[in-house]
Amino acid sequence: MSKVICPKGYKALLDMRQTEQGIKQIKDFFQQNLSTELRLRRVTAPLFVLQGLGINDDLNGVERPVTFPIKDMGDARAEVVHSLAKWKRLTLAEQQVKRGYGIYTDMNAIRADEELDNLHSLYVDQWDWEAVIGREDRTLAFLKDVVRRIYAAIRRTEYLVGETYQQLKPFLPEEIHFIHAEELLQRYPGLTAKEREDAICKEWGAVFVIGIGGRLSNGEKHDGRAADYDDWSTVAENGLAGLNGDILIWYPVLERSFELSSMGIRVDEESLLRQLALEHQEERKELYFHRQLLAGRLPLSIGGGIGQSRLCMVLLQKAHIGEIQASIWPEEMREQCRQLGIRVI
Repeated sequence: MSKVICPKGYKALLDMRQTEQGIKQIKDFFQQNLSTELRLRRVTAPLFVLQGLGINDDLNGVERPVTFPIKDMGDARAEVVHSLAKWKRLTLAEQQVKRGYGIYTDMNAIRADEELDNLHSLYVDQWDWEAVIGREDRTLAFLKDVVRRIYAAIRRTEYLVGETYQQLKPFLPEEIHFIHAEELLQRYPGLTAKEREDAICKEWGAVFVIGIGGRLSNGEKHDGRAADYDDWSTVAENGLAGLNGDILIWYPVLERSFELSSMGIRVDEESLLRQLALEHQEERKELYFHRQLLAGRLPLSIGGGIGQSRLCMVLLQKAHIGEIQASIWPEEMREQCRQLGIRVI
């Protein structure tokens, strides 16, 4: 069944030509702002990696990567990346990037197990970024500072788009608020994780939910996160575990919360071992990436991904991500979108 959210009275504020121009303007302007704000240089990234090295992002651990055999390498299998969370850290080491500087890249992925709706597509495109930090930077205060700087770049981009297309009225609040996933649970104990996100985003407009991946007091996780890149188990200054999280906003077009970025301070040797044990994945210690990290050959880092099509969707005030990117959609969904006046590419 189609899972399209049907906003009442929706009408695209930009035509197809304006939309394509707006996408380019947003991508050009935002990535330059992100690069300047976090001192990142652009690098070229892979679309696929070799299977069995532990380099691919395992997401929640159940999503199947798209794989294929390589004829000229004895049918060794490659898999299309889910994201570049671990590849970027290897690249920081390879390029000997100094503390306080980092890299960003255009990440393109295929997630065949994605449940398709207004926000989710088989095709994922994001700015993947990673920066080298010091041991003393592995704090919640440092994480919050980086979040605020990314959010400031998003708001500057929103302002530019609003100046270019007067029919698009800015709606993002000036400040982003912070709340831990456990605090969110205590605030709304009778709601699901998604309902809690909706409630807090509707109240504050823009929120960074901290501590995603670890189990909360109700025995559940707010959301899944792999054990081997974000540090979600270290106890931070506020006594709650987690040095990672998601940037969420309230999106009035769909009247729901909307995730723009997942990011965090990455695991060090200690938190990697702890999280692998918590997830009963100790065997992953023998994979290439994990051996490099445990041997101290990888720098401490912070990083994340920022959805390109998602950011364009929000700033151009579209109802469906298919209005921004070309992908494959069920015919039922395409027909429903046609009836709603949503023009899917």
